Amino acid sequence: MSQSFEKMGVFYLGRRYDPQQNQVTDEPLLYDAKDLCTHAVCVGMTGSGKTGLCLSLLEEAAIDRIPAIAIDPKGDLGNLMLAFPDLKPASFEPWVDPGTAMRKGVSVQAFAKQTADQWKKGLNEWGQTGKRVKMYRDAVDVGIYTPGSSAGLSLTVLKSLNAPPPELIDDSDAMRERVTAAVSGLLALLGLDFDPIQSRDHILLSNIVDRSWRAGTNLSLPALIKAIQNPPFDRIGVLDLESFYPSADRFKLSMTLNNLLASPGFATWMEGEPLNVQRLLWTPEGKPRLSIMSIAHLSDSERIFFVTMLLNEIVAWMRTQPGTTSLRALLYMDEVFGFLPPTANPPSKTPMLTLLKQARAYGLGCVLATQNPVDLDYKALSNAGTWFLGRLQTERDKMRVLDGLEGAAAANFNRADLEQQLAGMDSRVFLMHNVHDDAPTTFHTRWAMSYLRGPLTRVQIKELMHGKRKQATKVAQEASPAPAPQRIKKKEQADEQSSAPIIPVEQRYVLRRGSVSDDSRLVYRPALLGEARLHFVKSTQKVDVWNDLMLLSVLADADDVWSDAKICRDDDLDFDDEADPKATYGKVISEATNKKSYTTWQKDLKNHLYREHDLPMWRCSKLRTYSKPDETEGDFRARLVHVAREKRDADLEKLRKKYAPRLERLEERIRKAEHRIEREESQYSNQRTSTMISLGATLLGAVFGRKLASATNISRAGSTVRRAGRMSSEKGDIRRAKEDVEKLEGELEEMEAEFQEATEQLKQDANPVDFELDECPIRPRKSDIQISDLVLVWTPWVVSSDGIAEPVFG
Repeated sequence: MSQSFEKMGVFYLGRRYDPQQNQVTDEPLLYDAKDLCTHAVCVGMTGSGKTGLCLSLLEEAAIDRIPAIAIDPKGDLGNLMLAFPDLKPASFEPWVDPGTAMRKGVSVQAFAKQTADQWKKGLNEWGQTGKRVKMYRDAVDVGIYTPGSSAGLSLTVLKSLNAPPPELIDDSDAMRERVTAAVSGLLALLGLDFDPIQSRDHILLSNIVDRSWRAGTNLSLPALIKAIQNPPFDRIGVLDLESFYPSADRFKLSMTLNNLLASPGFATWMEGEPLNVQRLLWTPEGKPRLSIMSIAHLSDSERIFFVTMLLNEIVAWMRTQPGTTSLRALLYMDEVFGFLPPTANPPSKTPMLTLLKQARAYGLGCVLATQNPVDLDYKALSNAGTWFLGRLQTERDKMRVLDGLEGAAAANFNRADLEQQLAGMDSRVFLMHNVHDDAPTTFHTRWAMSYLRGPLTRVQIKELMHGKRKQATKVAQEASPAPAPQRIKKKEQADEQSSAPIIPVEQRYVLRRGSVSDDSRLVYRPALLGEARLHFVKSTQKVDVWNDLMLLSVLADADDVWSDAKICRDDDLDFDDEADPKATYGKVISEATNKKSYTTWQKDLKNHLYREHDLPMWRCSKLRTYSKPDETEGDFRARLVHVAREKRDADLEKLRKKYAPRLERLEERIRKAEHRIEREESQYSNQRTSTMISLGATLLGAVFGRKLASATNISRAGSTVRRAGRMSSEKGDIRRAKEDVEKLEGELEEMEAEFQEATEQLKQDANPVDFELDECPIRPRKSDIQISDLVLVWTPWVVSSDGIAEPVFG
């Protein structure tokens, strides 16, 4: 089969299937990527080929540089990392099942060869090669996250209690939904009642969270525990706080949350990357990502908690994006069973409903899959424009699917026809009902490029993610404001004090992250924390912004104290109300006890910010687009991918409108010419038959006694000769009609080649990898630089018995 499926903006999902002949045709099934903006549902029982179809869809999205977040409750989606361009047995060998090899009576090596041969043959049958597998691997960065486990990449999920963006806070309905879902997820994790109306716990926490977020304040778990004991309000509704929720009961709730925080098993929830949707979709360099959220190892309550937090973050991210009609990103969830039920209201349901109703306007496509159709809220799924329907388990399943599809379908829905088509579906055969098409389509799924070996174990995930985990740790350390571990000298230890020295400015204690073992000790070391506001203005780039900045500098030398300062984000440092009583204090330089030094350091900070802290900006000349003030170069490149896709889709639509009428006219002319051939051939056939009959009658008349030269026979013979002449003329008409068809077909081929050349040029013009960026940084206005605060902070370090000091903050 030719590579006719490599088209712009379409996904190659398989080939059309003829249910009457029960066979696959040669025509590829090409699905328009833009149709996913109206979401999709995939339903099929075990063995229907649902997993292969959905993985193929994610592979196609990756090839088109569309990032995706995939939620994986079963552990199957990690197979997307098992794509081997070389298709060699050695690549498959570590991942084949030794148990299956044993049951087949072959060695692991032999089974790996069989598997490699099977995959190579399967790909070839569907017009794919190792080159296409490499195209998929090179186009996207694939990673497996394991929240609550260190097997894959870790996520600091509880950072999702940070304040949402202003766009969401300003939307009262969205803000209420966000608060409700976040609190419900946390209470579900604690095993407490999460009813937003009846639960006293829910009402209290919702008020705390809502007030903090509206003030723009992030909430860590320690801060939330303290706020439960001492809420920032004294009334809830018309009741005073003590009547509604007595302090003794609030203390019990705070202890429940504290016990969770102190649990050794919960430590992994506090480690790793922040739950940042932009980073889950794009690398810091701007490469699209396929981020797999593997949650098979979690309990039911932990799954609900994580999925709720993740969906909340996706909703918040979505609201910061501009509207679009092109596909920007995908959210895929395998086995949505239990997360979107028809009657119950788990915390995950609210944000999922929000996405299904609103995400299309932002170019975020949602794809949900399940083998349990009776457990889906079909009112919610009425928002889905595409349904992939495979083999179903029971008649009840089929009826429920048709009920849901009837609510989602447009005018082209025919229940009786669909019910008949769904009966007796073969494996890997799906009925696609797409509201953007004129009629449903039956197709056979293509061979997946990834090796579908089944669910991955945590050991296998750990092996797959070993290199990425090390890289993530390195990046996190580089981004942290905490210095590297150091060896403590004996003199430094001798200079340590049991109490804090007297300092003439405000002092703060940075909250320790991590524990102190019995053979280690805690030491506070001094540092300067400067908080400033910088004003950046550039009319040609339409920039006029104020940026807040925090710099942390180890206070070891009075000269040039800001040269090695590190920028801190809001969530890098948490502060404690008081110091740990068991800690000692490192030496403070003498200048830190003199108030005048802080005035000097404040001036130095202002000069340092003016010299060293430009606002990075970039321009893409090809797309005539500037970066935004809050964008990194990688985020700008990621945005350019979508800008280029929007331009490509618009240009492709213009091409289609330009060529479609010409193509239709030409095809109509060909159709008429072919009809003319049929008519001429029919006339020629009829004339030939008539001539033969006439000639036969003439001859028979002569044979049976009439003279050949009689008037009647002469008339018949003349008529026969005339008919023979017409036959010759009609034969020429057929030849000329065929020549016309050949000419028109040649014109059609030329037009198709012209269209293909134009689309290929679009493909090259729309490749953001080739775009060059020009740096155009903006320097802050020195007169507008404001130093809002300069304090001395005590940073916690753990010193081991052998004198190695490691920071336990940042």
